[in-house]
Amino acid sequence: MPRFFVSDEQISADGKTLSIVGDDAYHIARALRAAVGDPLTVCDTKGTVYRCRLTRIRDERADAEILSTELSAAEPATEIRLFMAYPKGDKLETVIQKAVELGAARITPFLSEYCVKRPPEEKQARLLERQRKIAAEAAKQCGRARIPAVDAPLPFEDAVSQGVGTELPLFCYEGAGTKSLRAVLSSHVLPATCAVMVGAEGGFSEKEAKMLADAGWIPVNLGPRILRCETAPAYALSALSYAYELSDTAPLC
Repeated sequence: MPRFFVSDEQISADGKTLSIVGDDAYHIARALRAAVGDPLTVCDTKGTVYRCRLTRIRDERADAEILSTELSAAEPATEIRLFMAYPKGDKLETVIQKAVELGAARITPFLSEYCVKRPPEEKQARLLERQRKIAAEAAKQCGRARIPAVDAPLPFEDAVSQGVGTELPLFCYEGAGTKSLRAVLSSHVLPATCAVMVGAEGGFSEKEAKMLADAGWIPVNLGPRILRCETAPAYALSALSYAYELSDTAPLC
């Protein structure tokens, strides 16, 4: 069943009704050809799912009665923030889509030493709007109850400082002496927050890796094969899902 997202302002004060406006309302009326009385699934972007019944439908607004509410089972217990070095081409769009499907709560691009492509300032607003739309569509498709945030690109130093405040900050690095992702996850029981940082096509420079380690980030390797920069975040997020979403108390790896 299609799902739609609403803000707090679209839910009545007594929590008995809600309204859907704009393009979503038009989609309900014209594309879905919904009728009064049809069921509807709506999320508040905070993890709550509303089971509703349509009571009024117009092109610009659809009203619904809230029949029941429940916490979404699709939201991970660990809040994961993905930091992704800005890649070439349209790879970032793919990373955003897959990261949303795999449970990331926030995606933050950043600019590092080995970034080949850097977003032009004059196009940044349009690019960010498109990226956020991709995140919203991915959240609807995969049954999320929140739309993960997508940030404008940060300087590398800002990304380092913002991620280190999480309970488990990890950066993917193939340098000598790093532990496997499996080994690190097996020693951390269900962290409340986690950050994962992935480099661009060339990974991280030695200077950047040292800065991350000195700041408290944990270097992890992703196995014996060299992964593309757009594959690495999917690998890491999948490992986190396996470790923490399939167990209520401890990682399974």
